[in-house]
Amino acid sequence: MKRASVVTPVVFVHGAFCGGWAFDRFREAFEVAGFETHAPNLPHHERGADLEQLAQTGVKDYARAIGHYVRELRAPPVLVGHSLGGLVCQLVAAHLPIAGLVLLAPSAPWGVPPTTLDEHGNQFGLSLLGDYWRRPIPPDYRVARATTLDRLSRDDARHAFARFVPESGRAIREAVQWWADHSMATQAPVYRISAPVLGLAGGKDRVNPSSTVRRVIGRFPGDQAHFHEFPDMSHWLIGEPEAKDVSTLTLQWLEARGIGPKPVKPKRKQLSLFGWGESAGA
Repeated sequence: MKRASVVTPVVFVHGAFCGGWAFDRFREAFEVAGFETHAPNLPHHERGADLEQLAQTGVKDYARAIGHYVRELRAPPVLVGHSLGGLVCQLVAAHLPIAGLVLLAPSAPWGVPPTTLDEHGNQFGLSLLGDYWRRPIPPDYRVARATTLDRLSRDDARHAFARFVPESGRAIREAVQWWADHSMATQAPVYRISAPVLGLAGGKDRVNPSSTVRRVIGRFPGDQAHFHEFPDMSHWLIGEPEAKDVSTLTLQWLEARGIGPKPVKPKRKQLSLFGWGESAGA
């Protein structure tokens, strides 16, 4: 009796203030393509979560939780991370074997400086919140509408924001103001990441702009990593009108690297009347 081939998992990791729900529609294309998909919540990102616990949680805690999730899967997955989730995925990929790493408008790891005035403005805005890293930060509709959900219709933006949850101020500081974090919690050395990497960014993104994402991807050697910009898109790459283009390009990139839903069985040599030839594996 033949064993069924193990289907390659794809693990989607959401960004700040969100949950696995953010990938509800985006992941459909991967499921149609035959992938096994997962979209777990980061710790304390569900409704009614313990906010005191959230306030004490950092990016490394997020990475440990996703790492534990990945270890329970039947095969090394493709990690797809959006925004802060893209940073978490980089930390996970530095410690565990994965099939591929897809970074959608990822937050930059420790040591990668900002490239735009918008990023400096975001850092200054955080500084006005006082010791925000000691407490959870509630979602703010005006901020989300201006920077993340800016290309959605008013109704779609309201619907998405209604599902937002508080975020750990500690995690935000470690990601956005990494230079103030002496523990270097978001350090993700590229020499420890061996999987192929795809970085995607929106040309109108004011949170993690294309120029900074390009710098993140440029840290990887040779042809290990590839970058693509969607000029008309903003930060919410997983839910803007062109989100289907993002998933299509990602699936094409995976296919081009031989990363499919099921592993391709190597052909084996078979002796025949005409000598040694190739035969598909059983």
